[in-house]
Amino acid sequence: MTYSIKEASERVGCPAHTIRFYEKEGLLPYIKRDKHGNRLFEQEHLDWIRLMTCFRATGMKLSLLKQMVELALDGDTTIPQRKAILNHYKEDLLRRQSELAEAVDAVNNKLAIYEDIESGRIPSESSMLEQMENQQHIPTDKER
Repeated sequence: MTYSIKEASERVGCPAHTIRFYEKEGLLPYIKRDKHGNRLFEQEHLDWIRLMTCFRATGMKLSLLKQMVELALDGDTTIPQRKAILNHYKEDLLRRQSELAEAVDAVNNKLAIYEDIESGRIPSESSMLEQMENQQHIPTDKER
């Protein structure tokens, strides 16, 4: 079964202009066209668009996607190279995931502090900041 660009866009949840861009950039090889020049997408194209959309959502650069496509077009002998690229990228994603987990923990900690302040379990953050400021205060000549 083939799909128009509108149908492909709806099925994968990717704007038609993005799909056109991917094709223009060489990321969607072998797209056939009908007698009017309209693109005809196969299920394999939709699967690849979904994968590219996922990779792009993680911040993967177009140049890396292009490299993956070029290697795929060269055949199965390039699978080790593609695996190496994806393993390296996976390591980067895991590092970023760890950094994001730390950030989420920091936000949760701050939210817990605000809950404690609102419920009266700890003093206002403003008074804590004032105490910190007073501890940091260096007396001027007039104050000495």
